[in-house]
Amino acid sequence: MSRRRTRPGSSHIAVAYLRVSTDEQRLGPEAQRAAIEAWAARTGTSIAAWHTDQGVSGSADITDRPGLVSALAELRLLGAGVLVVAKRDRVARDMAIACAIERAVENLGAVVVAADGNGNGTDPAGVFMRRILDAASEHERGIIRARTKAALAVKASRGERVSRRPPWGWRVGPDGVHLEVEPREAAVVLAALELSDAGRSYRAIAAELAAAGHRNRLGRPIGVTELHKMIARARGTIEEKNANGRECFG
Repeated sequence: MSRRRTRPGSSHIAVAYLRVSTDEQRLGPEAQRAAIEAWAARTGTSIAAWHTDQGVSGSADITDRPGLVSALAELRLLGAGVLVVAKRDRVARDMAIACAIERAVENLGAVVVAADGNGNGTDPAGVFMRRILDAASEHERGIIRARTKAALAVKASRGERVSRRPPWGWRVGPDGVHLEVEPREAAVVLAALELSDAGRSYRAIAAELAAAGHRNRLGRPIGVTELHKMIARARGTIEEKNANGRECFG
């Protein structure tokens, strides 16, 4: 059965889509908007609507991008024939997802256009170029993630803060970078470790901690999943610091 396609929208009306990733900010929303506005001025295209996904990875599915979902809906509502992005990698940094988004746009009677002009052709050479750009974007995403992971590992090995919320039993020190023991939480972690070493189940440990009045940082009883992560992280930290001859939790 053939797919039903919406009547093609106007090639002179576009819906703009901006995406800012969580792991690289080289092309922020202002820069993307400026590039799209310059493209619209050059081509005489009217930008009927703007939609942004802030802090969304290039590997996120369509359903995990509220900005893109809204942009797709307005392609049909506004009779737009173009979904314009600043660069091809703003569509996605995953080849399969890029193809899925492109197909969804085509089914709405529109095309995806990059303001920088790369990968916009509809002939076989243009399609081939888009696939190359999508593959390059996916490769670059992998490199960025690997570099970020390596950098965080180095910071963690130095005892430096690597996330907004330090792990249980620790707090950010006066310098705002290094971690130091948080006595109240450390006592809870040690109690949980002792109960675990005694063979108690996570559910039983959670019940005992709740009965003793211990709560998590939101003031709620410590759940089994949270407890499991707490104990696993604490054991790893203790093993690492003992191997390095450093104190852990006093």
